[in-house]
Amino acid sequence: MKLVYFAWVRERIGKAEEEVDLPIAVTTAGELLHWLKSRGEEYENALQYPDVIRVAINQQHVDHAEKLNGAREVALFPPMTGG
Repeated sequence: MKLVYFAWVRERIGKAEEEVDLPIAVTTAGELLHWLKSRGEEYENALQYPDVIRVAINQQHVDHAEKLNGAREVALFPPMTGG
C-alpha cells in the first residue's frame, strides 16, 4: 500500500511517501494511524494526536472507521485552515 504524507505530517516523518505492508490486524484508517505511531519517534511525533489527522483512501476523504480493503493509496493530512 502506498502512503502519502502532506504538510507538517510529511515534515515530521521526513518523507513524502512510502510503500508499506500492513499487519493483518490493521483493517481501518484509525488502526493504520495507531500502527504508524509504533514505527518510530518521527511517526509518533507526526501522529501524536491521531484524531485530528484527516485520511483519504484512493483520493476520497474518509472517517477513521473506514475499512482499508482494496486501498491502493492512503493519504494523511493535518488539520487545514485557510480562506
